[in-house]
Amino acid sequence: MARTNGGLIGKKNVTSFGKSTVTSHTSTGTKTFQPGTRAVETLIVSGGGGAGPGAGGGGGAGGMTLFPGLNLLTNSAVVTIGGGGASTPGPERASGTSSSIVTLCGTISTCGGGKQATDGGSGGGAPGGGGTAGCGVCGQGNDGGTGGEFFNPGPTGFRAGGGAGGGAGGAGSNFTPGNNCGTKAIGGVGGAGLANSITGSPVVYAGGGGGGSYINGTPGPAHPGGGGGGAGAPISAPASCNNHPDARGSANTGGGGGGRHPGGYEITGGQGGSGIVITKELNKASGVWNLRSQFSAVKQGTWPDGSVVLGVSLNYLVIAGGGGAGAKRGGGGGAGGYRATGFGPSPLRGSALSDLTTGSYAITVGAGGSGGGPSHGSGGSSGNNSIFSTITSAGGGRGAQQAPCGGVAISALPGGSGGGGTETGGGCATGNAPPTDPSQGNNGGNGGSCAGAGGGGATAVGANAPGSGTAGAGGAGAPNTILGPDTSYAGGGGGGANTNGGSGGSGGGGAGSASGAGSAATANTGGGGGGGNQNSPNTGGAGGSGIVVVRGPSALTFTGSPCCAFTGSTHPGGDKIAKFTASGTLTISK
Repeated sequence: MARTNGGLIGKKNVTSFGKSTVTSHTSTGTKTFQPGTRAVETLIVSGGGGAGPGAGGGGGAGGMTLFPGLNLLTNSAVVTIGGGGASTPGPERASGTSSSIVTLCGTISTCGGGKQATDGGSGGGAPGGGGTAGCGVCGQGNDGGTGGEFFNPGPTGFRAGGGAGGGAGGAGSNFTPGNNCGTKAIGGVGGAGLANSITGSPVVYAGGGGGGSYINGTPGPAHPGGGGGGAGAPISAPASCNNHPDARGSANTGGGGGGRHPGGYEITGGQGGSGIVITKELNKASGVWNLRSQFSAVKQGTWPDGSVVLGVSLNYLVIAGGGGAGAKRGGGGGAGGYRATGFGPSPLRGSALSDLTTGSYAITVGAGGSGGGPSHGSGGSSGNNSIFSTITSAGGGRGAQQAPCGGVAISALPGGSGGGGTETGGGCATGNAPPTDPSQGNNGGNGGSCAGAGGGGATAVGANAPGSGTAGAGGAGAPNTILGPDTSYAGGGGGGANTNGGSGGSGGGGAGSASGAGSAATANTGGGGGGGNQNSPNTGGAGGSGIVVVRGPSALTFTGSPCCAFTGSTHPGGDKIAKFTASGTLTISK
């Protein structure tokens, strides 16, 4: 049987196309990755150990290890998040439990943190009454510190301090004894946690819990737990408040619980923090490949192409081309569909795109539709769609055109916003067609006596024609500041009439005419064209072309082509901005 690795014995081919996607898993379950992912870099932190009561020893941090490359059988894996050492039937806490991930080679895990005086990923500190501290036994942490006591028969009496739990970055410190001169015994400082940058920035995990203190029934000073570790008991903690928040290990850090003593001797020690598993899906192709096996991996989507997940959200403004207006008292054109994230009216804000990768994206900027005419000639046309990634805005619908004597009117059409009707051209056309959420536009208006109606806009329907030669205004567009200045887009076109043409909607809508051709909409606004008047020249105005704008964090780089269509800029706040006034290609890198 032919080998897929060029005939080399003992050489295993591995390929993965995970786009460097980073995910923090904080709950147990089956996790699904990118379709082409077959290898993951994985940070595993187990649950931290619980601390002891009284002048208790701090809990040891959960075991912490970075595994640089774990192979998966499919693009999913069972992930288990270890729990922090919780309550036991008595006042003492339990050790933490293991976090793990199931891979092609079996279950990979780290050890839970040791409770007071117990071995684990990092060892728990010894109690204030003395004893042996726990050790870090899995090669994933450090030892706990020693505790002890001092008794003075004088008025200062009994003093004790617990040893601190070990952390991933250092051992827990020993308690500091008191003396006959009134110096208090102090619990040990939790072992330092360890920073890791798998998420893209350094985060500290797996700090040991601080040791508790006891002086004549009065709590000793609090001590930092190190990293995510809990602190020793604070002086201000009420005696009735078991598991005081200051003594708990931080959730999803694997920090050890803090020893404490806010009251009687049997007060419970702090609970350990839960663990975490963080995966980075790898782009990888190792081994020796022949062309056939490489082609097979490409077809299966597991061959890396160099792209990586951006890991940030992109805002956008996608405006389609506006519809052309009708001639001879024609209806105004509907505005092109308006789709945007932030920077505009809140009811129209869609969700930012958060799952994109580096690479090139085709940008389509829709052209405006042509105006109808002349006289009773051919009708206008609807605008064209604009597209970025998964976002498509629909072209605005054309405006209606009057019928000749005994003839048939040219009807308005639906679109991002619908075109306006005429006296003999029937009613309006619907907007938000096809439907999106939030809505991308509104309906056009109904025509009246000797007058056309306004086309719909992004924020308002086109106005009905009042009649008697007065046309309806175009529906208002939407303001947006994605480029910096407050600019309106996607206004509907005004209707044409005998006496008073309708005004264009804010956002580039063309004005309807009572003395000539209708006005064209403003380019790169997606506005609808204005309707023509009764007498020649009475052609309808053309719709305005659309626009596409993409805005992302400063860490990204935007380049585009062709140069005549693309403008790149940097906002004063640092964001990168890509503006397209015609179709082209946007390339995103980081």
